[in-house]
Amino acid sequence: MDALPPEALLEAYPENIRAVADRLRLLVAGAVPNSIERVRVGWRLIGYAVPFGRRTRYFAAIGPELRHCHLFFEYGAFMADPERRLEGAHLRLKRVRYLTFTSRDGIAAIGGEAIQRYVVLAARLAMMSREQRLAMSPGQEIA
Repeated sequence: MDALPPEALLEAYPENIRAVADRLRLLVAGAVPNSIERVRVGWRLIGYAVPFGRRTRYFAAIGPELRHCHLFFEYGAFMADPERRLEGAHLRLKRVRYLTFTSRDGIAAIGGEAIQRYVVLAARLAMMSREQRLAMSPGQEIA
């Protein structure tokens, strides 16, 4: 079975959401050039993983919805976030955090470089072993 291309997944969404998702795709690819992009059909996400030996490690995803688009970080709870931009703690998610955008203006407001810093941190955390992440003290974040 052939993989679904991201463009095919995004066809079902309004133009402004497709534009947000496309901009986020470029930012992720620019921040982690060796990342592997793959549509996760069951979750309706565009997932990102980094090569790790013979395997890969999942670190982020773009989740389009009809009214907004999320940029998820698998280990976002461990990321430094001094501006308190990351969402998800209120949902009692153990480790996932995310940014939400309704337009490309929202991306511009945070800044592409700032978003790329989050992406790089997410990939770095994914490359850590489970033991390394668990050894981090509660509330400890990497920058």
